[in-house]
Amino acid sequence: MRNLFSLALACLLAISSFAIAEAQDDRPRKVKLPVHQRTTAYAVQTVSVRTGCFSPQLEGILAHIAAKTGTRPLVTSGHRPQAHRSGSMHRFCQAADIRVPGVPESQILAAAKTAPGIGGIGRYCNGIVHVDTGARRHWTHCGRSKGHFLSAKRRSGKRA
Repeated sequence: MRNLFSLALACLLAISSFAIAEAQDDRPRKVKLPVHQRTTAYAVQTVSVRTGCFSPQLEGILAHIAAKTGTRPLVTSGHRPQAHRSGSMHRFCQAADIRVPGVPESQILAAAKTAPGIGGIGRYCNGIVHVDTGARRHWTHCGRSKGHFLSAKRRSGKRA
C-alpha cells in the first residue's frame, strides 16, 4: 500500500511540474481549433458545407437574396474542390446552392436576378437554386437522360 501511495504521489508531482513548466513558457502555441463561421447573410445546412472561401461578391449576392426575401438562405453546397465538371464555379469557391425555407422558388429566383454581381442562376427540380459569380446565364436542370441534361435551358448574355 505504501508503494502504491508513493507511486501516485510521484505521478502527481511529475504532472504538476509539467503544468508549471508549460505555464512559464511564453512561446505562442499553434493549436488548430475547429472554425465555425457566423454570418448574418446566410446559414449552412451542415457543418461539412464549405463556405469559408466565399468571395465578398458571392456573400453580397447571398445577402441581397436575404434582404429581398426576408429570410437567410440556407447554403446546401458551397466549395467543392473535386466538382465533376471542370468549369464548375463550385471548384473555385464562387458558387452556392441554396434553399430559402418558407419562400417560394419564384421569389428566390426573382431576388437572385436583381442581385449585384450575379452570374449564373440555376434551378433544380428538387427546389435548390444555384447562384454564382461567373458569366451571366440561367438554366433548369431536372436530371440526366443518356448523359444529357433534361430540360436544360441556357441563355447567355453580357453583364450590364
